[in-house]
Amino acid sequence: MARNILKLGALEAQKTAFLLCDVQETFRPHIKHFTEVVKVANKMLEAAKHFNIPVYVSEQYPKGLGHTTNDVKLDGAALVYEKTRFSMFTPELKERLKKDVPNLGSVVLFGIEAHVCIEQTVIDLLNEDIAVHVLADGVSSRSLMDRGLALQRMQSLGCFITTSENVIFKLLRDKQHPAFKQVSKLVKEPTSETLGADLLAKL
Repeated sequence: MARNILKLGALEAQKTAFLLCDVQETFRPHIKHFTEVVKVANKMLEAAKHFNIPVYVSEQYPKGLGHTTNDVKLDGAALVYEKTRFSMFTPELKERLKKDVPNLGSVVLFGIEAHVCIEQTVIDLLNEDIAVHVLADGVSSRSLMDRGLALQRMQSLGCFITTSENVIFKLLRDKQHPAFKQVSKLVKEPTSETLGADLLAKL
């Protein structure tokens, strides 16, 4: 009997949701490689349009911390919602996902901070038996040590630590995909070598 291919790390657009966590302007001066995280967020938001994948965007206590940076293009987001708990997997999001993606099997997660909101979201999603792909080029923290250790912990939990390019090609699967030409343009800008070097240094 074949294994569940999503549990092996495959992605199917109709069973996938993208989650963008707390990329708020207030955090810009404090988060390492904030600009790179924004670039990846925009790449994934654009890719989501071609794959018809909904994107859910959280904002941590926006009354006090402000909203998502204007550098992130949120025009295609399915939902932008506020939260006070650290995990993105709030009751509001859980109910919305049931409605929008009833056969949800995988989540692609990116944003900040890796060792707090991202990690706690991963734990909640894995607890629901949802496969989670965390974009190593799309998450960061104030401390590179916290970021690196968080990626290690999430991988040990059974999370797929990956990159934006890897996810995009997994969703394409075939050069004959109708969105191949448009989506392939998104991967011409490579993953941040700086973030990659930081990650490898922690492994």
